[in-house]
Amino acid sequence: MKLLRFGPKGAEKPGLLDAEGAIRDLSGEVSDISGEALGDETLTRLRALDPSTLQKVEGTPRIGACIGQVGKFICIGLNYADHAAESGMELPQEPVIFFKATSAINGPDDTVEIPRGSVKTDWEVELGVVIGKEAKYISEEEALDHVAGYCVVNDLSERDFQLHRSGQWVKGKSADTFGPIGPWLVTRDEVADPQNLPMYLEVNGHRYQDGSTRTMHFGVAMVISHLSQFMSLQPGDVISTGTPPGVGMGQNPQTYLKPGDRIELGIEGLGVQRQSVVAG
Repeated sequence: MKLLRFGPKGAEKPGLLDAEGAIRDLSGEVSDISGEALGDETLTRLRALDPSTLQKVEGTPRIGACIGQVGKFICIGLNYADHAAESGMELPQEPVIFFKATSAINGPDDTVEIPRGSVKTDWEVELGVVIGKEAKYISEEEALDHVAGYCVVNDLSERDFQLHRSGQWVKGKSADTFGPIGPWLVTRDEVADPQNLPMYLEVNGHRYQDGSTRTMHFGVAMVISHLSQFMSLQPGDVISTGTPPGVGMGQNPQTYLKPGDRIELGIEGLGVQRQSVVAG
């Protein structure tokens, strides 16, 4: 099942993508794609619906972030060995955890703004994991049972803010528009193996990232279990699980986003994002 949110920013409605690619309005079934709506009971009920009985959404509405009311936006750094190498950093012995501000969350095709003072705005295609059931002190074996579904995330980053402005990475990760999520939340029953998903990212038609979740250093189940030892994970929390090589910082010479650039990124089965870049 592919769930999404459509409409103006801040006033999105819940929707479902039918087999023909049309959006069906779920407003009569759930108030949002968030919280309790991400639990197994509600997802099972939604899965049993006949999409043809739901109102078809006409036209081409804006697609919002596929999750509403996100409590935590947790990111895992240096989770692909070849990306750690291109960043000039050691592969960590435990997952590197940082947060993005939830105010960075953006629709998958919304404009990306380069923040004021930026000199190194970069891209990162990542697998997003959305929690559907509270997870606290759980094992790797039970971790995936706590997942509602998966989505595409662009973990946009300002490298100068991140690495040279002191403090935690959050400074370089949290600018407005730096967290496009979606287009869809694909429920876990449709993702046979989250560790075998091809992914890519292009800027102006040039493919910079061409990887797979197969090469993750710490897999999805391990990441969820590990996080749950330090904090409870709640329905609607988003975990962005790291990026394969090919970021701008790793190019020779280094290449960063500028106004007028066009970004396209996607993960097999989870959809595609397309963003235009403007000055903030």
